[in-house]
Amino acid sequence: MNKPTRNTTGETRQRHRYAQWVKWGFRFLSGMGVAVLYFIVFSLFFDTPIEHELKKSARRLEAEYRQLEKRYDTLQQVLDNVSERDKNVYKILFEAEPVLGEDEDRQRREEFRKQLNGMSNLELGVWFEQHLKKLYQRVSNYGIQIEADQERVAADLERALSIPAIQPVDNRILTLLTASFGERVHPFFKTMTQHDGVDYSVPTGTAVFATADGTVSSLQARGQSGLNLTIDHGNGYETIYSHLDKVMTMPGRRVSRGDIIAFSGNSGLSFAPHLHYEIRYNGKAVDPVNYFFMELDMPRLRRLKEISGLGMQSFD
Repeated sequence: MNKPTRNTTGETRQRHRYAQWVKWGFRFLSGMGVAVLYFIVFSLFFDTPIEHELKKSARRLEAEYRQLEKRYDTLQQVLDNVSERDKNVYKILFEAEPVLGEDEDRQRREEFRKQLNGMSNLELGVWFEQHLKKLYQRVSNYGIQIEADQERVAADLERALSIPAIQPVDNRILTLLTASFGERVHPFFKTMTQHDGVDYSVPTGTAVFATADGTVSSLQARGQSGLNLTIDHGNGYETIYSHLDKVMTMPGRRVSRGDIIAFSGNSGLSFAPHLHYEIRYNGKAVDPVNYFFMELDMPRLRRLKEISGLGMQSFD
C-alpha cells in the first residue's frame, strides 16, 4: 500500500483552505445581501429617527403655514373692509371717486399673490413673520385714521347743517322774492332805509321752512316785525322770520332744515302779506341771497338776484 506523499498532503490542505475561504465569502456576501434587503424594507415601511424628526418638522411648518395663511386672509379681509370705508369717507369729504380704481387694486393683489406662490414654505414662514406685525400696525393705524375721519366728517356735517342754505318758502318760480337786501324805500315813511333782509310776496298761510338745523331762541308778537321768531343755528348764525300769522314751534325746541316752523302773515308794520327773512352772522346782517347755494345753481341764483333787484321798495 502506497503512502500519500508530502506534495499530495499539501494540495489537500490548500484545497481545504480555499473551500473555507469560499464558504466564508459566501456567508459574508449573503449577510450583506440580507442587510441591504433589511435596510430597503425598513426604509420603505419605517422611518429613521432623523427622518421622523424631519417629517415632524415639515408637518409643523405646514400647519404653521396654513395658520399664517388663514391669518393673512383674515387681515386682508379687514384691510379690504377698512379700504372700502376709507373710500366712502373720501367720497363724503371730497364728493369724488378715489384715485385708485378697482381694476388697478385687483391687479396689484394678483401680482402680490403670484409673488407669494413662488416662495418656498421656509421663505413664506419667514416672510409672514416679518410682515404680520406690519399688517397689524397698518390695521391699527387705519382704525385710528377712520375714527378721526368719522369724527371730522360728523363735525363738518353738523357745521354744514347749521348753515342756512335754502329759501324759507317754496320759491321754485323765483318771482316771489320782491325786495332784496340793502337800501330800499320804506313803504310807509317813503325814505331810503337799510333793509336787513329779503321780502317774499306770499299770501297769508304760506308754509315757512327752517333754513338750517338749530334751536328756536326767541318768539315775539309785538313791534314793527309783528309775530316773529329767531333760530340760533350755532357757529355764529341766526335766522329771523317776521310778520308771521301762526307759529308751529316754541323757544328751546330743536328744528331741522326743511321743517315747517310757521305760516306767513301780515302782522306788525307790514305793507302787504309777505315774509321778511334775515340771516345774521356774528350779530351782523348779511345778504340771504348768498345763502341759497343748496337749492339754486349759479344760473338760477343770478336770475333770482336780477328779479329781487327790480323791487326798490320793501314791504316793511
